[in-house]
Amino acid sequence: QVHVVQSGGGLGQPGGSLRPSCVASGDIFKVNDMSWYRRETGKQRELVATITRSGSTIYEDSVKERFTISRDNAKNTVDLQMMRLKPEDTGVYYCKADVQTGPNHEYEYWGQGTQVTVFT
Repeated sequence: QVHVVQSGGGLGQPGGSLRPSCVASGDIFKVNDMSWYRRETGKQRELVATITRSGSTIYEDSVKERFTISRDNAKNTVDLQMMRLKPEDTGVYYCKADVQTGPNHEYEYWGQGTQVTVFT
């Protein structure tokens, strides 16, 4: 029983900011990579940012220098600080946690998704 719950997101202005967050809880042995994905209407889901347990990060090119992903290993949380928002940032954002429930088992757990809308 692992639960991944998102909060935040919502409506943002061009040039503004939003900060969705995500927490994993339940039968957790260790949380490895944590990531944010988004799906723009009519397009495939894409990776926005990912962060390893040790803090290494990868960003999609269009959000580099604008978004910052961070995590708290003690709380099993991950945040996405979204700055200087653009209309093309609009989409449904999903949190994904790669969770070990034991030493030899890892599974991807997804949050429920949250809408981010940057109005034009």
